[in-house]
Amino acid sequence: MSVGLLILTHNSIGQTLYDTAIAVIGSASLPTRILVASMDCDTDEILEQVRVALQKLNTGDGVLILTDMYGATPSNIASELLNPERVLVSGINLPMLVRVMNYPDL
Repeated sequence: MSVGLLILTHNSIGQTLYDTAIAVIGSASLPTRILVASMDCDTDEILEQVRVALQKLNTGDGVLILTDMYGATPSNIASELLNPERVLVSGINLPMLVRVMNYPDL
């Protein structure tokens, strides 16, 4: 088992960071899902997508949720679904993502 990784950001930020991290480290060792919450999104629809992704990603060790900006829509949506098996960290950046992906046991 391993921790699941959910990246929830505005527009293509999450996908771009993920693609760049893969280019740096070569492969992904964590089960990962990337979702987009644009500024004009239907928050109820995104909330349901996040709920489904969290259920699929949690294989027993929990899920790390990375969002782009504290207090913005992606972070607020994720915070509604937090529990002891889910950790939310805002302010995703490339070094953070590379570290998470390169050291999945930390």
